[in-house]
Amino acid sequence: MIPKDTAVPIRDDIFWIGGDDRTATIFEGAFPIPEGVSYNSYLISSEGKTCLLDTVDSSIASKFWRNLRKTMDGRDLDYLIINHMEPDHGACITQVLEAWPEVTVVGNSKTFDMLENFYRISPKNRMVVKEGDELVVGKHTLRFYFAVMVHWPEVMFTYDVGERILFSADAFGTFKAVSGALYADETDFDRDYLNEARRYYANIVGKYGAKVQNVIAKLKDVPIDMICPLHGPIWRSDLGYILGKYDLWSRYEPEERGVTIAYTSVYGNTAAVAERLAIMLKERGVENVTMHSMTVEHPSYAVADAFRFTNIVFASTTYNNALHPSMSSTIEDMEIMAVQNRRYSVIGNGSWAPQADRIIEERVSGMKGMTKVGETLTIKSSLAPEQVPELEALADAIAASVSES
Repeated sequence: MIPKDTAVPIRDDIFWIGGDDRTATIFEGAFPIPEGVSYNSYLISSEGKTCLLDTVDSSIASKFWRNLRKTMDGRDLDYLIINHMEPDHGACITQVLEAWPEVTVVGNSKTFDMLENFYRISPKNRMVVKEGDELVVGKHTLRFYFAVMVHWPEVMFTYDVGERILFSADAFGTFKAVSGALYADETDFDRDYLNEARRYYANIVGKYGAKVQNVIAKLKDVPIDMICPLHGPIWRSDLGYILGKYDLWSRYEPEERGVTIAYTSVYGNTAAVAERLAIMLKERGVENVTMHSMTVEHPSYAVADAFRFTNIVFASTTYNNALHPSMSSTIEDMEIMAVQNRRYSVIGNGSWAPQADRIIEERVSGMKGMTKVGETLTIKSSLAPEQVPELEALADAIAASVSES
């Protein structure tokens, strides 16, 4: 558990010096974070040498500085390793260089380009590393592995060879504050974090599955006892769990058989059809069914469940002779984040000129490896009694598809 405003030793001479932000409501100006987010930073202090691995977001800068200065105890900082230049981890770099102008900044060539672009900084002392280069800090040998486009081009991982610790930048992170539980094994991760870890991956990293696979292959034979991400809890046991999730997600394979229903509804009629379909699916033995009202929910939740389940149902009203804007943005996010290899079904509504079903079909069928299940159901304003058998047939087809997955 984490004491208030203090560093936490994760090894005798390696410290976590991060903190939670529970006041933030939005991440990267895009994604709601109703349960906050953590920002992790780490300090190695060994045999008279000190090394800081990344900084934090400006929102928790005061916590970071209290933790850092307490742990440094008046010593000089020898190295600052920048694994990821994104400002939610780099916001304190300028102040670190002001406090310790002689510090050697460690990064790759792209790191220093971004350092100049973001902060107009050209460090006095720099160490430009390449794949596989090593740095000795006291008794620690640190090796660098590039993780290009996971999820920025300059990203790299720092691996402590002796301690077998992987400092993994944004990889293996999650939305949600850690709330006193620094380690994943201090929580019921499936209950408390998995949905937010999946939503984080699907919407932040999801587009770059091939790049994630490259990194997984690169680390295949590297012995790892601990994973220290820049967001969320640290992994010190059952590492195969989170590595397995990343392997599935980055291969665009579903975790579970199930159906997510994403719908938009103006006056409740499309919602009523979606709800009726969900009931029918449950009656047919589909255990996992989730529903997302895209007029009130952020698309990131539907994108996350698209990564989770085998089947997606899109149900939308027509709006201004086009697709309802909330459904349009949801599909756009799925396109951007490379949702693929899923089975999909379509329900469209239009009071006088239905267009939603046609537009959904055009866009979703253009996504990679998508397989349509059942016939499109088109309603005009509300489901007519004579259309109930069509909805039943669609439920039959979806349930059969889930059982075959």
